[in-house]
Amino acid sequence: MNHLTRSASLLLAIAAATPLYASTLIPAKGQTPEQIQADTAACQSQATQASQSAAPAPAPQGGRLKGAAVGAAAGAAAAQVRGNQYEAYDRLDSDVQQEYRQNQAQGAAAAGMVVGGAKQRQQRRQTQQQAAAQSQQQGSQAFDSCMSARGYTVQP
Repeated sequence: MNHLTRSASLLLAIAAATPLYASTLIPAKGQTPEQIQADTAACQSQATQASQSAAPAPAPQGGRLKGAAVGAAAGAAAAQVRGNQYEAYDRLDSDVQQEYRQNQAQGAAAAGMVVGGAKQRQQRRQTQQQAAAQSQQQGSQAFDSCMSARGYTVQP
């Protein structure tokens, strides 16, 4: 009974000292609690280094500029199409037609800039989330490998 209680408390201590990298560690070589803590700390350090060694993905750039360019082109094209729907549009001075297209393009460019910025922020958040997940996975694999090499059975 005493051996069972000691084993249960040892497993509980391992689970409490273990980071999110592993679910269960089972000492396979009769390691002492002090050795378990030392091994866990060393492997956590290695896992932290492994998870931080990945190069960060470049953040998306130019979303607002792209959105403004697309919006301006779409606005100018839409203004031309709308103007062609009216017979009187062709009789207007070309400077007035140009001013109308520019005004429409300007409004659409502002809207495109807002949409482009929103898309860029969304892509940046998605990139950061993917990088964090990859970093966590690398750390977990490094921790599991380290603990296995030190004589523990790692069960996810």
